[in-house]
Amino acid sequence: MNYFKSFSKALKSMKAVEFEKLTLELFHWQAVNCPVYAKYIQLRGLSPAHIQSIKEIPFMPITFFKNQKVYCEGQGAEEGYFSSSGTTGTETSKHYFWSMEFYLDHSQRLFEQVYGALDNYHILALLPAYLERKGSSLTAMVDHFINRSHSPHSGFYLYDHKALRDKINLLGKGERKVLLIGVTFALLDLAEGGSTLKDNPQLLIMETGGMKGRRKELIREELHARLTESFGVPHIHSEYGMTELMSQAYSSGGGLFRLPHTMRAYVRDSYDPYAILGQGRVGPLNLIDLANFHSCAFIATQDLGKVHADGRLEVLGRMDNSDVRGCNLMVSG
Repeated sequence: MNYFKSFSKALKSMKAVEFEKLTLELFHWQAVNCPVYAKYIQLRGLSPAHIQSIKEIPFMPITFFKNQKVYCEGQGAEEGYFSSSGTTGTETSKHYFWSMEFYLDHSQRLFEQVYGALDNYHILALLPAYLERKGSSLTAMVDHFINRSHSPHSGFYLYDHKALRDKINLLGKGERKVLLIGVTFALLDLAEGGSTLKDNPQLLIMETGGMKGRRKELIREELHARLTESFGVPHIHSEYGMTELMSQAYSSGGGLFRLPHTMRAYVRDSYDPYAILGQGRVGPLNLIDLANFHSCAFIATQDLGKVHADGRLEVLGRMDNSDVRGCNLMVSG
């Protein structure tokens, strides 16, 4: 049986206690079948056969997605790829994926585990920077959510903020919840755009991060304070995902993310990228995403954060000079 199909089936029924078993199985498979990851392990001087615990697994620098094709061999051609956004002149990441259907079904499953069925919502999306380019995994996911909400009111909005506010006020009279999901700078533009929103206990605001050079960066507390005051909601929800991941994590407030059953987060030492810090310490994040079974599930990101004692993840920002720090193995291919 095709390994991708087999592993994707295992993810659907996996239990929390099976995480380490599936992680080690996937590591040993990718260490052979993902050429980029296999080469990285070799250059590190490591023997995959000697790695028998999660703590020993090497994490591949996320920058490899910018200059390498990170994809496993022997299972057929990729269906397509997602690409990251970037400023003019910067190199973008490409994440080649096995199946769009798997990605969309998986994303829906993770969302509904936290928030309930999509058809209980009107989905209003404010993602102008993403909607205006091709290859965004976030746009593909939200478009799927809109379709699965089965609401004639669900849809994307660009810059017509008055129409969006009018729609939110209209939907506040109904029984369905209203989810406004937006990139950070666009939500701030909407918040500062004038006409007020009526009291709407059904409204949820979810920010996906990202100023994309459009506005001055704000700390999370200031951002959420501005948005809660403008939209009249008690707290701001957040989604954490990226081009190089297939899974998403969600926060119901306070910027603390509950990781889905397919993910784990670890904090590495800023000065020793191979050392893992304990809970409560701040440093760059290493992520395991088992839904990346077709590419590489073990990624050393450029995000800073910490893991709390209860397992929740707090994302604090990006590393300074992140493109030039850390391991530079294989930069030129």
